[in-house]
Amino acid sequence: MDAIVTAGGIPQPGEPLYEYTQGQSKALLNIAGKPMVQWVVDALCQAEVVERIIMVGLPPESNLQCSKIVDFIPNQASMLENIRAGVNKALEHNPHTQHVLLVSSDIPAITGEMVDWVARKAQETDDDAYYNVIRREVMEARFPNSKRSYTRLRGMEVCGGDLNLIHTRMMTSNNEVWEKIIAARKNVLRQAALIGYDTLLLLMLRLIDVDQAVNMVSKRLGIKGRGLVCPHAEIGMDVDKPFQLELLRADLSRQTPA
Repeated sequence: MDAIVTAGGIPQPGEPLYEYTQGQSKALLNIAGKPMVQWVVDALCQAEVVERIIMVGLPPESNLQCSKIVDFIPNQASMLENIRAGVNKALEHNPHTQHVLLVSSDIPAITGEMVDWVARKAQETDDDAYYNVIRREVMEARFPNSKRSYTRLRGMEVCGGDLNLIHTRMMTSNNEVWEKIIAARKNVLRQAALIGYDTLLLLMLRLIDVDQAVNMVSKRLGIKGRGLVCPHAEIGMDVDKPFQLELLRADLSRQTPA
């Protein structure tokens, strides 16, 4: 299976991490002696299921180390275009490619074992998209000061993960769906319109569980989706704010030999 690493984010003035990046790529922030994205690449190199890595948003001069990296694709116009470029490159390598991993460059605490868990769970079915969620108690046991935002469902509170999996047909036949998803990422009203106000109400009242929520949203979008309740908090521990960067620097420094 191919893994597409999205590493095109460059914080702008006024954004939380600009003080640290100063116009450079967020993926190259130093964490415990190496670029943040190198930690992610190391995990993908260790994963048994990953055959090739397609790096989107960084140049070859980034000097990342891994024999599985086969392509460096320049940053495109948007996140959607970055994903599409990665999927198209995967299809160039193998026109029969069905599922690809989408991996954010800002989850440096992941391991190869965690990557394999996601891929193998997804291989149990043939859906369009697989989305990881992590229970609040799992996240807070591993990263008690992460201050993640949680969605309340029946029987659990969850946050989203940043290592997911899609079928390549999502990029070749469902472009309108992706445009809507990307456009709604940081706009609550757009999200409500996208998933349906009836679904939003049920979420607010905690009357549906993960499977029901995924089924309702998938039906609304016209796709087949599956939610994976992931036991690995690291998949949801991304770096969006300075305190999260420092948290992971401290955490991963403890794992690095002196």
